Amino acid sequence: MTKPVSILVGALGGQGGGVLAEWLVEAATQAGYVAQSTSIPGVAQRTGATTYYIEVFPQPAATLGGRVPVLGLYPTPGQVDVVVASELLEAGRLLQAGFVTQQTTLLASTSRTLTTAEKMALGDGRFSSERLLDAARQHAYRLCAFDMDVLARDAGTVVSSVMLGAIAGSGVLPMPRDVYEAVVRAAGVGVEASLRGFARGFAAVADDAAADAQPSLEPRGNGQQANDISFDAFPAAARELIALGYARVVEFQDAQYGDLYLERLRRIDAAERAADQEIHDARVLRETARFLALWMAFDDIVRVAALKSRAARFTRVRQDLGAGAGDVVRIIDHFKPGIPEFAGMMPPTLAKRLVRWDQRRRARGREPLAWPLHLRTHAISGLLLLRMLVALKGVRRLGARYGDEQRGIERWLTAIERGTRDDTALGFEIALCGRLIKGYGATNERGKANLAHILEHVVGTHAHAPLDERIGAVRAAREAALADEGGKALDAELLRLGAPARPVIAQPIRFVPRRSGVARQARVH
Repeated sequence: MTKPVSILVGALGGQGGGVLAEWLVEAATQAGYVAQSTSIPGVAQRTGATTYYIEVFPQPAATLGGRVPVLGLYPTPGQVDVVVASELLEAGRLLQAGFVTQQTTLLASTSRTLTTAEKMALGDGRFSSERLLDAARQHAYRLCAFDMDVLARDAGTVVSSVMLGAIAGSGVLPMPRDVYEAVVRAAGVGVEASLRGFARGFAAVADDAAADAQPSLEPRGNGQQANDISFDAFPAAARELIALGYARVVEFQDAQYGDLYLERLRRIDAAERAADQEIHDARVLRETARFLALWMAFDDIVRVAALKSRAARFTRVRQDLGAGAGDVVRIIDHFKPGIPEFAGMMPPTLAKRLVRWDQRRRARGREPLAWPLHLRTHAISGLLLLRMLVALKGVRRLGARYGDEQRGIERWLTAIERGTRDDTALGFEIALCGRLIKGYGATNERGKANLAHILEHVVGTHAHAPLDERIGAVRAAREAALADEGGKALDAELLRLGAPARPVIAQPIRFVPRRSGVARQARVH
């Protein structure tokens, strides 16, 4: 008895999963086959996840003698022939539900759209992509994994057309390629871009050349400058990360800043070579290179303005919206800079005065000063203002924020260097403490304060303790700092290690009147 070909599609909101289901049904109908589709809305964990289920009876309707096949409305675990996932974790979700078995062809994108839980983690909360791919290889009859997002962006379309090409290229459905292309042309919207995406998806699966491909790690932005620099003096295991970091800091400031990045890494490399001459795996150097690049390219108003006004951003926005050459796209960016952002660009003396003045205001119960701005970046006035801010890159080194960041970086690097010379495991744990520096505003300041406290009261205080105890103490303090945003776990761990808890930061208590207006407003400090 002939069995219908069942296809389960997992897509996020805005990726065209519904359009893909319509294309598949229309292509099967035009080719003379019976087909139907249903959709099941999912939980809005990222941008909303919807699954689409399509069944196609593989015998032409004309050969059935008037009989009509009965097609299912819902997928059955263990009975799905093709699973298509527009994002890797969606493939994992369908895998966990039992839809991927030894009879299933899995067409999955290696791109990731992080979940809310992954984004909320203070440390690296990402789920391992390699673990997902390993599970897919073990359970699927055939796995074709490639970055569908990259192919879609290159084609100037959305990922649904790439998924359609992947399904056509897999050969699981009886329709020829020209039928799929005819359906895309009949849609009449974004035809050329959709056909380009279809062709790329078809080639990736038909040739099987991109199976299990991982996202590219080529340096972005100022990659050419990184390629002009030789990194051969560094261990091979760390060169790729160092090249990426160098490109990032050069884009942030200039080539001289990139040279400072390399000079700092040479210190760590020398310390690691001296401590581990026999087995030099460069793990301390790799982690230092990673977090040093992120810290040196800190987010200030100049960097934000540069990111918002670059040409690549406008191109990406137009591609994401599917805008044509004649379409007008308006972009309005919302900013709310405050005293810390402006003070960071001022000379240290003026910055301190301005910050102290704002602190006195806040101590009296006033709200922090901030100026909400709505910039029409698509207009000349808004873009010109952003480019004026970008022009301040040349004076960034004179600002108070730049000096503060460099002093914090040097303190961390010195601790890594000294710890590595004692033992590479200790240097590695201190290097990983760079993970505490993240975000912007209060989150960034809290991370730097936590790192400084750990370096002074854990790394420094335990300098004469046994080596294993020192390594364990740094690891425990770092993991506690990443456990919760409020720092309760860190304070408890510091006390357990015999170190003082973090100093309490004074916060003004504000009493406000009831809406009836009977009580008068009062402020207590």
